[in-house]
Amino acid sequence: MLILKLLLIPGFLLLISLAGKRWGPSVAGWLSGLPVVVGPILLFLALEQGPAFAAQSAVAALSAMFAMIAFCVTYAQVAQRANWPWALAVSLGVWALLAVVLSLIPPSLPFSVATAATALLAAPRLFPKVHPLVGGSAPKSDRLVWRMVAGAALTLVVTMLASTVGERWSGLLAVFPVLGSVMAVFSQQTRGPAFTAALLRATATGMYSFSAFCLVLALTLPKLGWWGFAMGVAVSLAMLLVTRQLVTSANHKHTGLANRP
Repeated sequence: MLILKLLLIPGFLLLISLAGKRWGPSVAGWLSGLPVVVGPILLFLALEQGPAFAAQSAVAALSAMFAMIAFCVTYAQVAQRANWPWALAVSLGVWALLAVVLSLIPPSLPFSVATAATALLAAPRLFPKVHPLVGGSAPKSDRLVWRMVAGAALTLVVTMLASTVGERWSGLLAVFPVLGSVMAVFSQQTRGPAFTAALLRATATGMYSFSAFCLVLALTLPKLGWWGFAMGVAVSLAMLLVTRQLVTSANHKHTGLANRP
């Protein structure tokens, strides 16, 4: 499991970085909607604490989509006006505040579904309207290395905390913006605030896949056990394909605008 934590997230960050270079921020952000952080965390919790514990954590993780999307929107907005330390501090503060509020609300699957749906549907209207340049020079190799190291370190910290704080906070911490923080900071540093906002907007779209994974686990783990993870991954991938057209259209639009004389 430790090897999985150390290799999976850095490898996925490398994939996203290359996708951003090749196809632009919309595709890179869309791919980050896959449950590559919450999936291993919930699997680890199921192995250590049992499927019922992991199912309740999945319910909490689903409600935490509200905090995750709030992080993306806040970072995108602040990044248009300030450097990355301010954008990161403000957006993580918003995430933490909302996570605390969510932790005080009695766990309920209907509430989690309603909360996640509200955030997903409202997100497109809350991001800044930007037209990022697609292409440009690739990120330097040293920046890619630091990006991968940061992703591995954050994943280790979150998973260690998640296994000790109970099912509610385990689920909330599983949705800590590990990928979002690393991608946003390095994108703002290397590609600018417009690219970063477009990437985070696409991340919010990709979160439909993430939400579907958590919902399936919450419904299936208590009865189907480990088969729930297989079903969750399958539904998550199917949902990612459903949202592909939205991201492809946005990517073509941005590319066309960026290439106009």
